Amino acid sequence: MRKLSRWVVVAGLLLSLAWAGEKTAVLSFVVIRDYNGKPIRNASVVMHPVNKDGKQSRGGLELKADSEGKTSFDGVPYGKMRVQVLAPGFQTFGDDYDINQPTMEITVRMKRPQDQYSVYEDHPGDKKDEKKDDKKPEQKPQ
Repeated sequence: MRKLSRWVVVAGLLLSLAWAGEKTAVLSFVVIRDYNGKPIRNASVVMHPVNKDGKQSRGGLELKADSEGKTSFDGVPYGKMRVQVLAPGFQTFGDDYDINQPTMEITVRMKRPQDQYSVYEDHPGDKKDEKKDDKKPEQKPQ
């Protein structure tokens, strides 16, 4: 048991030395409603590192926004980071950010869900509606 705990300590020290040479940043998030600018509490902010090919790496970190819609994390390595924000009653937000400064604040404006488009409903401005309007009844000469 003692050998295992020693190995855990040694592994932790080696990892901390490996991270010590890498630049890290403090990321702060503010999650607000798009339509009125009020904060969204308990929004989930999920961060995933992105590799050079643009693919999301395994692992990641999930943060929760406080009552003012704010959350932050200290120790984000420089490079590409994929950020997703989820909140009940709002569209999921997602974007990639290049972390290249010691401190960054990201403001996320969440939108309400939009209606789905259905081909079974009439939509003003559709081409089929324009064709109906283009046909004028023939006028008889008087």
